[in-house]
Amino acid sequence: MLFNTIQFVIFLPLVIVLYYLMPHKYRWILLLAASYIFYMFWDVRYIFLIVSSTLADYLFALQMEKHETRGKRKLYLILSLVVNLGLLFTFKYLNFFTTSLNGLFQATDLAVSISPLKVLLPVGISFYTFQTLSYSIDVYYGRQKAERHLGIFALYVSFFPQLVAGPIERFSRLAPQLKQNHPFKKENLVAGLQLIVYGLFTKMVIADNLAIFVDKIYESPDAFNSLSLFTGMVFYAFQIYGDFFGYSLIAIGSAKIMGVNLIDNFQNPYLSANIREFWQRWHISLITWFRDYLYFPLGGSRVKKLRWALNIAVVFVVSGFWHGANYTFLIWGALFAVFYLLSNRIFNSTQNFRKTSVKGLVSVIGTFIIVLFLWIFFRSPDLSTAVLFLKNLFSNSGTDQIYTIVPPVVWIMLSVFVISDILLYNNRIDKWLSARSMPVRILVMAFLAFCIIVFAAVDHTPFIYFQF
Repeated sequence: MLFNTIQFVIFLPLVIVLYYLMPHKYRWILLLAASYIFYMFWDVRYIFLIVSSTLADYLFALQMEKHETRGKRKLYLILSLVVNLGLLFTFKYLNFFTTSLNGLFQATDLAVSISPLKVLLPVGISFYTFQTLSYSIDVYYGRQKAERHLGIFALYVSFFPQLVAGPIERFSRLAPQLKQNHPFKKENLVAGLQLIVYGLFTKMVIADNLAIFVDKIYESPDAFNSLSLFTGMVFYAFQIYGDFFGYSLIAIGSAKIMGVNLIDNFQNPYLSANIREFWQRWHISLITWFRDYLYFPLGGSRVKKLRWALNIAVVFVVSGFWHGANYTFLIWGALFAVFYLLSNRIFNSTQNFRKTSVKGLVSVIGTFIIVLFLWIFFRSPDLSTAVLFLKNLFSNSGTDQIYTIVPPVVWIMLSVFVISDILLYNNRIDKWLSARSMPVRILVMAFLAFCIIVFAAVDHTPFIYFQF
């Protein structure tokens, strides 16, 4: 069930109405049932995986808390890691390694071939795996008490607004909110709807329209001239931002209406003055997960410089591989690690876009250009496409011109999005509107609704991060 479909338009209000009509003690049942129904809309078989992961971590956490000896606690943590990462590896990465091995066998003339596993990648498995793993790790280290209520824990793992693409929440932050009795509040409804409408605008008007032209370019990058390829780079940067930012806003807004506050996943990432700042503003819930559960255990910055650089490289390469089983994601992560390390020397002195210095603006533009080039590897289906794209970008060998077929309304809507992102710097649409007069609020929301109705792309394309 996509957020930008009529099914969700019916599903969400129905759940919210029942939520506020139902006594507090039964609400977790409603939300858990709604979450499982929401998830089964993609494929009923997916439910068995998320239930298995939930039951495993629920039981392992209880055992970790029960035993005082470190060896026993570590055993159950290892079991949790094996179960969750084993499922993730089987469904997301096994065929990647199978294909890679077959290629190696073929290159060395070995008469060996491994048949790939015929499985579908379950939607959201990377997200809920990390969410439940953070709980197990926190229980092991004594940072979190094991949850006795199986229903609450299952709801924490599967809460439908953020189930399939985050934000990745911690148990200590989300579970207490799921247990609270949230009375209906008009301000939550208004703020939630504002977030949802703006999210639909960034997804349906910005991302989906840009996707039409991005897809054309990446289907045959050798056919287009350099300016068209650069246009495609810019379009994809705002496509993926509008797509994932839009999803996050709809998720946050849907939860907000029910009184649940989810973490903000984006804070104007393209207004960052260096790569380090970019990763403080892009996919915040993921990068903080890697910080707390990978970077810090590796030693963080409390080690020698060479070891610290290695820690950074490991985090970014693993982050790239988390996104997908493809060499393009590994290179994307590795290159981000390189530029992250360089940014500590080159761009360290200008981190705030609102500094009026020329150096500050140059840093923002330079950072954006770096990100544009790295998105090429993220978007390309394989390495050969990425190499072909870069080759033709600098050789100008193609003749087709994508910008001549882009309707003026696409440029106008993209400009509106960019301007709104600047106006909302370090702010959120609902909070920004709450500080404005009622006529301004009505005008802004009416404009966004009009754009969605009139300019939204015809095809309801899935959110990009659903594939991860």
